[in-house]
Amino acid sequence: MTGTKAFPDADAAHEAHADAVKVVNPEGRGPFVLFCDHASNFIPAAYGDLGLSAELRAEHIAWDPGALPVALHLSKLLDAPLVAGAVSRLVLDVNRSETSPTLIPEVSEFGPIPGNAGMDAAERERRLKAVHAPFHAACAAVMAARGGQGVIGVAVHTFTPVFKGESRPWQIGILFDRDRKVGDHLISGLGRESGLTVGENQPYGPWDGVYWTLDRHVQASGLPSVMIEIRNDEVRTEERQRAWAERLANLLLSFGQEGRQGRNVATG
Repeated sequence: MTGTKAFPDADAAHEAHADAVKVVNPEGRGPFVLFCDHASNFIPAAYGDLGLSAELRAEHIAWDPGALPVALHLSKLLDAPLVAGAVSRLVLDVNRSETSPTLIPEVSEFGPIPGNAGMDAAERERRLKAVHAPFHAACAAVMAARGGQGVIGVAVHTFTPVFKGESRPWQIGILFDRDRKVGDHLISGLGRESGLTVGENQPYGPWDGVYWTLDRHVQASGLPSVMIEIRNDEVRTEERQRAWAERLANLLLSFGQEGRQGRNVATG
């Protein structure tokens, strides 16, 4: 591991985070807008390795493994814009408010994150400007381009099968907050599948602060939204990623206008 306690200067940080967000299919005209907050485990060179081994930087503490491929398939199947974070949540978690104590974690499930220890206010502000602000500006721009009407927000995440020694039985969790219409529709559809254990606001819920992106850009405008959490051992291969995307797309389409017109993505 490299020395990582010293924070980069402002110019280096800005250069390193120039691509803090990726927008895919921005002109998509389906009713859905997709968000993938934790799509990448990329740590800009200015931060070295944050004092963590390569093995830890590949773990779920750094990103949501498998979430981006599923989201990319969904973007195609639903003709939906996708806003994806391009910097590891170890640097900054874009799915947290600017004042959240977990915005820039100093400790993970596996122990301290040395490169985040002893951070001053100036460095925190640099990361907010370099990572958090561009991501949420992109989310706002995509939503504005849709005119704020007829949009359904969907966030795609994955979770680890075992967390702090506790096994999680759900293959998928469906999360919702004040408006549960989309969530109930997905839970009902998935619940009809034999052998599938579906979590309702599991393994997390809005009370954990995980609904922040959807709340800010979708729910706050009175639009329907849902968060999808897939257990990451379910999406370790391209075949499984595609299968989950097709399963979810068909259920989402049956909620949205395209679904009412009878389109099935698996058959075209």
